[in-house]
Amino acid sequence: MSLAIIGGSGCQGVKSAEVIDRREPVTPFGDPSAALQVCRLDGREFLFLARHGAPHHIPPHRVNYRANLWALQQAGASSVLAINAVGGIGDGMHPGRIVVPDQIIDYTHGRAQTFYDEDYPGGLTQVTHVDFTEPYADHCRDRLLQAARDCGLDPADGAVYGVTQGPRL
Repeated sequence: MSLAIIGGSGCQGVKSAEVIDRREPVTPFGDPSAALQVCRLDGREFLFLARHGAPHHIPPHRVNYRANLWALQQAGASSVLAINAVGGIGDGMHPGRIVVPDQIIDYTHGRAQTFYDEDYPGGLTQVTHVDFTEPYADHCRDRLLQAARDCGLDPADGAVYGVTQGPRL
């Protein structure tokens, strides 16, 4: 199973998918937001995680991002699709528009920004740098754009996702 979907506000699951298993992983960073759901749709399995918990109760600034990503990786995810309800700035960024960003600016503060810190499981043996030049995988972006076009949508190809400090939207 290589795909994981993290559902943000308004996305508590994939309606037409069958939930075939639920897992409650333990991570070195604490509990993830919710149990992982192993889902099947059109013969393909994927993982689903409700970012704000199930039921929807965890505000954005309290989401345990490291636990969520650790749990998904340990469950076999190699690609993560995060679905978010966000505002748009600029022409064409109207409600309901599918946008596949290609860059990110992180305006958040006061929360862990990396796995590679003093609380890394087993401790750190060396400094680890993470290249953030191209934060989104091109092969994933290409597949998302094509899937949107196949559904008759006109996705925005490329945008900067500005992450604000929640619960502000």
